[in-house]
Amino acid sequence: MRIGLITPDPGHTLLAAATALLAPEHTVGVLDPAARDGAPARPADVYLLKSRTERALELARELEQRGAAVVNSAAATALCQDRTRMAELALGAGLPFAETRTHDSLSAWAPGAALSGPVVVKSRRSRRGDLVARVDDGTRLGRLARDWPHEPVVVQEFAPNSGWDHKLWAIGDRVFCALRRSELSPGGRGPTRPLPLDELPAGWADLVRETGAVFSLEVYGVDIIDVGGGKPLIVDVNAFPGIRGQAGAPEALAALALRRATGRTRATR
Repeated sequence: MRIGLITPDPGHTLLAAATALLAPEHTVGVLDPAARDGAPARPADVYLLKSRTERALELARELEQRGAAVVNSAAATALCQDRTRMAELALGAGLPFAETRTHDSLSAWAPGAALSGPVVVKSRRSRRGDLVARVDDGTRLGRLARDWPHEPVVVQEFAPNSGWDHKLWAIGDRVFCALRRSELSPGGRGPTRPLPLDELPAGWADLVRETGAVFSLEVYGVDIIDVGGGKPLIVDVNAFPGIRGQAGAPEALAALALRRATGRTRATR
């Protein structure tokens, strides 16, 4: 089988480990979106899309139009970058997702905002270095508006919780999990701690898989907070996150790539 990686960083821990498993019997190639003007004339059997830049999405769309299998699809990856569309899809599907309001810019919303309690303000477009902040009063909101005046944002009511995010990842049907101190906690983001899957509250692993089905994702992350008594609240969904340090993740990714490559080859025949 021929497997392609759409990424500027093939040395990423998860990709490199999966490549090492695949390379002895299969051909693994790399497409750096920034270094290409278009898709190769002869696509591979499957591509793993580990980049969210617009050029990467354009490359993935072109490959899909030529009949290549792409994990995750360009459409699913792009949807996860828009927190407004993410919330609409999740809430419409009945998932326990935070109620979300959208504003065109912080400078337009902040002057007339009436805060009845703490809220979480996030950039509408999910990206590295984006805005994610807890706002308790008008003073804090005013500072954010000065620092991010033209930023389109989503606003969610702050849900009291333990201060720990449950980081859940899935590769196909395989679920992995860990705990990470939330960036919204008083001490800021802390290290990631391993969490055995059997220590998750009942039903959470199935909720992750349901979320993947709703968002048409195959490699993805779901951030959940416990709002009391094991009740989950989804606060974010990510396409193809790092999933570093999770035993069995490279094996699961390699197996998924081969399943998708085999399925595409059979369909072509």
